[in-house]
Parts: sequence; C-alpha cells; structure tokens
Amino acid sequence: MVEDCRLIEFPQKGDDRGHLVIVEGNQDIPFDIKRVFYIYGSDKDVIRGRHANYHSEFVLINVAGTSKVKVDDGKNRKIFNLDRPHIGIYLPKLVWKDMYDFSENSVLLCLASEHYDAKEYIRDYDTYLEIMSKSRGEK
Repeated sequence: MVEDCRLIEFPQKGDDRGHLVIVEGNQDIPFDIKRVFYIYGSDKDVIRGRHANYHSEFVLINVAGTSKVKVDDGKNRKIFNLDRPHIGIYLPKLVWKDMYDFSENSVLLCLASEHYDAKEYIRDYDTYLEIMSKSRGEK
C-alpha cells in the first residue's frame, strides 16, 4: 500500500505572464476526478486527515506554501514533502493519511476519485489496523 503512494510531476507551461500547471483526470492522475476540495488556514501544529478510505483515491497538491503527508498501511510508513505547486502525491484507497506541518500560506488541493460518503471513511486508527490485518490474512 505505502509502496503504491508516489509523487507525480505535472506538466507546466509558462512565460513572462506566469505559470500554468495542468492536471487531467485519467491522464495525469490514475482516476477520474469526482470531487475537489482544499485545505487552508491550518496552523503548523495542526494535523489534518487522520483517516483512510475504503474506496476513494486522492491526489494532494500544495498549490501554495508547503506541507507534509505521512502515509501508513499498518506496517510501513513514509513521509512526503509537498513543496512545489507542480508536484502531487497519489494516495490509493485504504492508506492512512496525516497531513501536517503546514506553512503559513499553505493551500493543499485535494483531488478525489469518489464523491463524499461518510460511510467509506475509517477514522479510528485501531479499527484501521484491524481491517488491514484481516486484509493481509493475519490473525
């Protein structure tokens, strides 16, 4: 699971007027985009996310400022730094995610493969560990 999380560099166009970053569903990212939201105004000490999803995949892009994303599959963990507006992180389903260490001007754009459904969120880490253990056939 964690090994499936990866950074994606998006195409950029630019000239003396500025830069343009292009992200297209099923082309630049591995799913059709059904939901877009963004996180801003979070203090450096705030941790966002703290959940996994049964069905949703995500791509996170810090379009302004910086943040970190810790991913966890119950066995392995990895930390990604999002510090450039043309770099995103792909998060497959069933990966626990924590977003944190937001810079003062951070705007974290989130692209999701599914519409919001509260029932598909796993918000308790111990429950998540049980689900992942069962999915791996562990007792």
